[in-house]
Parts: sequence; C-alpha cells; structure tokens
Amino acid sequence: MSVNQKGFGAYYTRPEITEYLCEQTVRKLVLDKIKAYRPLETHLHHNLSDALTSADRDLVRHLLTADDGLKQISLLDPACGSGAFLVAALKTMLDIYTVLMGRIHALHDPTLLDWEARLRGTHASYHYNLKKQIITDNLYGVDLMPEAAEIAKLRLFLSLVSSANTLDDLEPLPNIDFNILTGNSLIGLLEVSESEYQSQRAAATATARAKERAQTLGVGNRPTAKIVGQPSMFEEAEKTYKQIVAEYQRDVENYRHVAGLGITDLSALRKQIEDRKAAAYKDLNPMLHKQFHDLGIKYEEVTWDAAKGKEGKTKKRALTLDDITALKPFHWAFEFAEVMARGGFDAVIANPPWDVVKPNGKEFLQSFAPTISKNNMSIKDFEKEKGKLLADPAILTEWLVYQSSFPYVSAYYRAAPQFAHQSSTVNGKKTGSDLNLYKLFLEQSYRLLRDGGECGIVIPSGVYTDLGAKGLREMLFEKTAVTSLFGLSNEKYLFEEVHHGFKFAILTFEKVNRVQKFPAAFRINPREAISKEKLRDFLHDPNQHVSISLELVRRLSPDSLSVMEFKSELDAHIAEKMLRFPLLGEQVDGVWNLKLSTEFHMTNDSHLFHTQPAPGRLPLYEGKMIHQFRSDFAAPRYWVDEQAGRKNILGRRTDDGGVLGYQRVRFAMRRIASSTNERSLIASLLPAGNFASESFHMGEGLEERESLILLACMNSLVLDYFLRQKVSSNINMFYVYQLPVPRLTSAEPSFQPIVAAAAKLICTTPEFDDLAKAAGLQGHTDGVTDDAGRAALRAELDARVAHLYGLSESEFTHILGTFPLVDQSVKDAALAEFRRLAPAGVVT
Repeated sequence: MSVNQKGFGAYYTRPEITEYLCEQTVRKLVLDKIKAYRPLETHLHHNLSDALTSADRDLVRHLLTADDGLKQISLLDPACGSGAFLVAALKTMLDIYTVLMGRIHALHDPTLLDWEARLRGTHASYHYNLKKQIITDNLYGVDLMPEAAEIAKLRLFLSLVSSANTLDDLEPLPNIDFNILTGNSLIGLLEVSESEYQSQRAAATATARAKERAQTLGVGNRPTAKIVGQPSMFEEAEKTYKQIVAEYQRDVENYRHVAGLGITDLSALRKQIEDRKAAAYKDLNPMLHKQFHDLGIKYEEVTWDAAKGKEGKTKKRALTLDDITALKPFHWAFEFAEVMARGGFDAVIANPPWDVVKPNGKEFLQSFAPTISKNNMSIKDFEKEKGKLLADPAILTEWLVYQSSFPYVSAYYRAAPQFAHQSSTVNGKKTGSDLNLYKLFLEQSYRLLRDGGECGIVIPSGVYTDLGAKGLREMLFEKTAVTSLFGLSNEKYLFEEVHHGFKFAILTFEKVNRVQKFPAAFRINPREAISKEKLRDFLHDPNQHVSISLELVRRLSPDSLSVMEFKSELDAHIAEKMLRFPLLGEQVDGVWNLKLSTEFHMTNDSHLFHTQPAPGRLPLYEGKMIHQFRSDFAAPRYWVDEQAGRKNILGRRTDDGGVLGYQRVRFAMRRIASSTNERSLIASLLPAGNFASESFHMGEGLEERESLILLACMNSLVLDYFLRQKVSSNINMFYVYQLPVPRLTSAEPSFQPIVAAAAKLICTTPEFDDLAKAAGLQGHTDGVTDDAGRAALRAELDARVAHLYGLSESEFTHILGTFPLVDQSVKDAALAEFRRLAPAGVVT
C-alpha cells in the first residue's frame, strides 16, 4: 500500500473478523427488533435467519417501512480508517434486506410491492438503491485523519458501483459527507444541556456586544457610520440549542436525500450546513474549554534550554480556546444529535488505534530524516541524529509544539468522568498509569451506545489480562453483558502489518446488566495459533469455545479480574479444583503467609555494581543465574559492596545490625518468562550471603522448610500450567499472589516427603548444610547431583503436588500435554509416579 497505513487508518482487518463482529452486533439488533415487535411469538426469538424467512406480512412491513424499522438502526465506527467495518456492516444489512425482499414476492402484498417499486426506481435491480439507502440511513463513521475518511467514503462508493448493471446505472456517491466525518472521537461533548448552552451563549454575546460598542465609538469616541441595510449580529432573535440543532439536522437530512427534493445547488446547501456547524462550534468549543478548566487542567509548554542543548523546565499556563480547537474536538451531541437523542448508537463496531498516548520521538522525526528507524535504531544513535535535527530552528519549533501537545490531553483523559474506567486499584495501589488509545476507545464506545446497544471491537489482549485494564474489566463485568471474547496470537499474521508476536482480542458485549457466563476461546501459544484459513470456523464453532463464569473469574483473580486463557472446559474445571487452596495473596491464620519483594534495580542502582569480586563484596544474582531447583545455573556478572548494598536495602531505616534477607537462604522466582517457553515458572532458593536484582520476586516471611514447600509447588508442572493461562511474559507480583498454593504445615502427612525431596534437589553444596539438616537430611552430602536421580525426584514432586490438588489421572495427563517442549520422558516419569503414589494415599 502506498499510503502511510498508521497515519491514514488503512490497516487491513480480515473480512472473517469484520463479518463476525457485524453478525454478533447487527444481526442481533435486528433479532431484538423482531422480539420487541412480536414479544409473544417466541419461535421467532432464537435464530434471525429462521425469523426472516418465516416473517409474515405485518412483520415484513414493519421492518422495511416503519420509522423504527431497519432504517432507524445506527451503526458507528468511531475510528473508521479505511472503512472496512462500514463495508462489512453494509454487507450484513444488505443480506438481511435481501431475505426480506424475497418475502415480498412470496406474500404478494400490494403495499410491499409498491415500496419495492419505489426503491428500484429506474434501475433494473433494487440492489443499487438499497445499498444507497443503507449507506445513507444506517452507517456513521469518524476518523481523525481527513484522508482516512475519504478512503472510507471511496470504499463505500466502490461497493455501490459493484451493484450497477450498466454505466447508465452509475450515479454520484450518496451524500454521506455528514455521515462520515473528521474529528477527534475521544474529545468532544457527548451531551449538551440547554441551560449550559444558553449560559455560554449569553457570556459570548455579552463579550461580542462590548466589542461592538467599542468598535462603534471609533477613534476619539466618535460614532462611526453604519452601513445602511446591514443588520447587527444581535438583531436576530436568540435561538435555543434545540432550534440550532433542528436547523442543522434539517439541512443535513436534505443533503442526504437531495435527489428527491429537486435541490439543484448542492454546494450552496453544503456551505449553509458548514456555516451552521462553524457557528455552533463557536459555542460548543468554549463549553468544552470550561470542562478542561473545571478539571484543573493546564497547558504545559515544553521549553528548550539552549545552554544545555536539551529540553528545559515546563511552563504551565491557562488553557486557551485555541488549545481546545487544536485537538479537533468532535461534538457527538451536535454532529449526530438525532442518534444521541435516542440514547446513543445501536451498535459500535471498530478496530481502533492501539498506540500509547505519549510522544514518540522516532516517529515524529522520521518525517524530517528517513534514516531514522523506529524499531531498528539504538537509543544512542537516535539521540545523535536527534541532536543534529534539532539544531535546525524550524524543526526545533515543531518538536517543542509536538512535545507540548500531549500533557494537557493526557490530563483530560485521566480526569474526565467519561473515562472513569481508565484506572482502578489493586491492593490499594492505583492501576492504569499507561494511557492507551485502545482503552480510551473501548470506554468511549460504551458511552456512545444506547442502553441495549451492541459493541464489537478488536483490541490488544491486554484488555482481559493487564493490571492497567482492570478498570475496563470492572466496566465490562458490572455494566455490560460480555457476549464473546477471543484471544489470538498473530503468529500466522492475521494482521499482516503487525508483528507476529502480538496478541489481540476480539470482544463483543451488550450494554445491559451483566450476564453470569460468556463464551470465550484463546489460541495464544504460537504452536496453536489460528491460521487465516481456519479463522472463520474458529470464531463460529461453539465446540472450540469455553463457557467462563464471572464468579470463577472473581475467584481466580479477585484483585485484578484477569481472565485466564482456558482452551477447553476441562481447563476451567481443573482451575475450579485447584481453588480448593487459598490464593497466595490471602492472609490465612494458622499457616505460613508469603510476602514478595525486590532488591536492586539494574538501572537506578547500577552505580553500586562492580564487575570484579573483592573482599567485602557479595555476588548480585540475576535471573539467568538460576533454574528450577538450581542456584548455580550461571556465574555472576556483578558484585556489590556489602555495606553499600545493606544501606541501599535499608533506605531511610536505621541499621540496628539485625539479620536482613540477603543473609539468609531465601526463595527467589524469575519475573520474566514466556508462556511459550519449555517452562514458565522458574524458582530456586538462593544461598545466604547474596544480593538479588530486580529479575526476581523474593520471598519473605517463610521458615526454611516452608520455603521448600513453596519451591516444590512453584516448580511443579501443575502450577506452571495454571500460571501460563494467566500471563504470557512478565510475571507480575500480583499474578503470583493469585496462584492457589497449598499452605502445608509440618502437622500434615504430605509435608515431610515433599520437604525431603525438594531439599535433596537444592542442598548439593556446603552452603546449604543448615537447610539440609532442617529438612531432615544429614547435610549437603545427602543432596542428589546425578541427572537420573534428580529427574526421579522431580517426577516424584510433580506427582505429589498433582495429588495435593486432587487431580484425576486424566486431568494430570491433560496438564502434561500442555507442555509441548518438555521432553516426553519427563512427562512419562511424572505420570508413572502419579500412578505409583495414588494407591498409597500420597502420604509416604
């Protein structure tokens, strides 16, 4: 494609996705209309195709000719780009109309036959004018880029052209200049009260009158001559907001249906509409400006420190009306007043931008220097090239304006009531610090829907997993009925211009009270990725979907509401079974409890790191230095002076000489691991006398044997399987706290066998002698170092942990099958141990 795809919104969304979302939204809306019109005829309520093909005369009349029939359905894409979803919506509506048109001839109803004849007009087929009607009456789109909106209009026109039988059938593009509009879908007034509008208009009028009086007095306070016949701007009676909107709507409606009104001067009508809009925006933009002001938002101007050759201190000032205008606000309450007056759109269907709301220096400067690469350029090289470019005063000026354009709009997104779900709290800490356009568009789509409206949207998979999206999940689970959720990997390039490692979600919901369950399916692992050829079947085949209950989501992730990526009903059943144990984050009386922490930051604390050992220095453990049950997987790269490290850990606390964590044997778990690796949960015990980097979650509050119990569970195939359905790469501390882990104590018969087996794997060097003795061994000499012996102990632990969770053999076999990279002999050994231990009750 020759256009800039990101800038022009021309990313290609596969037809299988657009069609599915239209089916889930548009077709459901039509079925809802049938239910409302025929509430007692339940045989029409289940399947739209059946309802349409069996529709009687009155139902067909209602759908085709009534004011609240099909022509009233409003379908919106608020980030329409090249119009892929609008074209798909057109096709879906056309299919529905076509079935009803077939019923006309079967019913032989004069009223319907007359309606069809008027629709066909001079065309041999009704398809051309039917498409025109759908485009004009049902489709709405908005995009920030004017070029993208023009592409959307062109695609609709090309779809229309395909229905022409001859060249004579071709007519100009339907007048949808006021259906497909340009503006910022996220910034603008969703509703306008008459009182607020009149207050704003009164203030503006007072200012204008004062200005006119000053101009009338002229130089030396002498009255100036008034042009005869020129009316004052105040001589016309003041109009209400309702009147202004009505006049605008009337002109737009005439513009849309100009062919039947005998209007010849279309340009004059268009100019009149644009003038009315400009006049309205002169009052609406100040109302939006007041909203910003009431939220306490300031303009933060980025400055340049010439002496230092870098950005200087930010200057704050009051926002001006020009600052608001620069955002290209789109006032929904005015532009689509008729739709918003009904409560909102019937459906929103979209694939919005997925960008973080913050400056992107590489992207901005690419237009000035093609040598700048967004993805394949080091920070050092970019900073060097940036310095050269900003030496040009013209580029520097644009750079500062660009940098200054983000803070005040970001502040609005964080503070505006319409974006209240962009953040939430988890364990008392605020989430959602990262503003992302997809999150903003999802909430805006919810706001733009009428009650009972349908939404279908394509967004990153983080919507159902990331902590920063918890607020949106609260919105979806409390205020809507989720009707489908699919999580997919782009490994097979379903989106051809997007990186293959990206994961995205296909989400549909209805703006009604929540449901108890929703269908879902996830194919995130690259080895299970859905191909283009199988996508349609995957989306439509209920046998590939799983029913997930909101109650289960809340039990599995009470703090984050993250949705686990179940691939089958069995996965959900096993998760329910594992919840017999409390989550790690729960404080439980009478047993051990875990607190996680981190130590040294690799960037902020780098000044403490040395590359050579020396007296008084302790090794700094990094993630790659451990593996499961091993703390010697790689040699250290850095060392830290013990006194400096101790001071860093204590921070502002006084050093009373007490024993700190680094002076004990302690639990450590890698933070970074991929769900597509051989194993994801990687944990071990670090020997005493070592510092740890931020690569780990460090366990606190455990005595030695309890650490061994936790370690055995964390390194088990069962718990790894559980976690892999929650996260794909970064194992956030909150997700660790949401793992159901048995809090075994020494009073339980299963405690000592697990402790002893784990100790034999860990205690293989003298530094673990004390731990070995605490676990009931003689010392590190009882540790097992040969590969066969260690493999046998690992198999025993995997089997014992599986029995702790009460799994059946078929369930454990299913779990083993989810680790394709684990050697089959390892899985066979674990299953054999599972069988061996089962008859003995798993206590010896």
